Amino acid sequence: MSRGQLPAGPRSRPCTAFSGTSRIASGPLAEVALALKSTTSPQVQVFDDKTGAVIDLDLRGSAAEITARLSPAPAPGPAPDPDPDAAQDPAPQKPRRGRPKLGVVAREVTLLPRHWDWLAAQPGGASAALRRLVEAARRQDGGATEARAAREACYRFLSAMAGDLPGFEEAARALFADDMATFTARLSTWPDDIRAYARQLAAEPATP
Repeated sequence: MSRGQLPAGPRSRPCTAFSGTSRIASGPLAEVALALKSTTSPQVQVFDDKTGAVIDLDLRGSAAEITARLSPAPAPGPAPDPDPDAAQDPAPQKPRRGRPKLGVVAREVTLLPRHWDWLAAQPGGASAALRRLVEAARRQDGGATEARAAREACYRFLSAMAGDLPGFEEAARALFADDMATFTARLSTWPDDIRAYARQLAAEPATP
């Protein structure tokens, strides 16, 4: 199989491996990689279960080396304290009250000054206001964004595995038209594993 560099992501990301038209492994990325290490199956491709994208694995080395390559890079630690006395005798920190951190990620947001002014005036500040706005938008979205992402993931897989199969173009049109009855019918003569995985990817997640 190809040995390019793995895209960033945790080793627990769910994925599925195919050899030709047959599904040969499925589960967390690290487990699938170790399973493929010992296989002699030809024409192996690994797909991300969320995005449908091909994952290019490097299977060189031992099982421990493969697992280490799939582990996310450690987060940078805090900067050293310039005051040696403070480092030797740190003041005890009191436990903070409030809600625990829930995996908050800091990223750049670009807004006009009037937008920042409005956000700063909201209860809890800009970050809390943005989170409330995003959650409200997700509820109003009605699952449309998730459904679109599922269709795009399915199409990526189909393009890689089913482009030469009969009815591919008709199936793709039905997929993006949200005509799942026609989509399923066009897949009826395809290999079982390709058909099952395509339908798995295209399944619309529940609305939050």
